[in-house]
Amino acid sequence: MGKVPIKSEHEIGLMRESGKLVAEVLSLIGSRVKPGITTGELDEIAEEYIRSNGGEPAFKGYGSDKNNLFPATLCISVDEEVVHGVPDGRVLREGQIVSIDVGVLKDGYFGDSARTFAVGRISEEKQRLLRITEESLYKGIEKAAAGNKLHDLSAAVQEHVESAGFSVVRDLVGHGIGKELHEEPAVPNFGTRGSGLTLREGMTLAIEPMVNAGTYEVVVAPDGWTVRTSDGKPSAHFEHTIVVRNGEAEILTR
Repeated sequence: MGKVPIKSEHEIGLMRESGKLVAEVLSLIGSRVKPGITTGELDEIAEEYIRSNGGEPAFKGYGSDKNNLFPATLCISVDEEVVHGVPDGRVLREGQIVSIDVGVLKDGYFGDSARTFAVGRISEEKQRLLRITEESLYKGIEKAAAGNKLHDLSAAVQEHVESAGFSVVRDLVGHGIGKELHEEPAVPNFGTRGSGLTLREGMTLAIEPMVNAGTYEVVVAPDGWTVRTSDGKPSAHFEHTIVVRNGEAEILTR
C-alpha cells in the first residue's frame, strides 16, 4: 500500500464543495427516477447540472483501457447490476431498483457518492436490501474515527449485512479520494476488527458497501464495465465521501 494522503483543512473545504455538488446531483436524479424515464436521460440531466455548477463529471473518460473509457457521467446499475452500469436508451420499469453513482471534480478535488433508488413500488425483499445496505454504510462510517483501524469499519459493514442474510461483494472495494478519484487506501466492506492501517484525522475515504441479495460473486458484462451478480439476484449500493476526525467522521456528500 502506498502512502495515504492527509488533507489540510483548506483541502477538506474544497472537497466539501465537490461533495455538496455530488449530493445535489443525487437528490436531483432521485427525484427523476420513475417508470418510463431512460437511463440516458438521467445521465444528461446530471451532466448538465454538474457543468452548470462549475464541476466536471469524474467518471466520463475514466478507465485504464484507452479503447474502452467510461462514456458517461453517471454509473447507473439496475436490479442485478452491482456497479458501473452504462447509461443508454434503457427504460426504467416499475419494481426495479437503480443504483446511481456520481463523481465530481471541482477546483481540483473529487467527491463521490451513490444511492440506490426504488422505481415506483418495489418488493419487500428489495426494500429490505436497500435498508440494510444503507444502514451498513452508516455502521461503517461510525467506525471511521481517528485511532481506529481501517478494518474496524470494514467488519462493521460485513457484520450488519451478513446478519441480515445478505452478502458483501469482495471483488470491489471503497477507496481513498482527494486530488485523485481513487487514492490509497483500499476500503473493503469485509475484514477483521483490529486489523488494517490506523486511521488518522484528515484522511478522506469513499466508503461504499455493495450488497447482494444472494451470493457475493460477481461477473463483468461484455461491455467491460457493468458488474452483475453471478446468480442474477438484485444488488444495492450506497456510498459517501467522508473525512476521518477525532471522534465522529464528517460526511462530505450528505
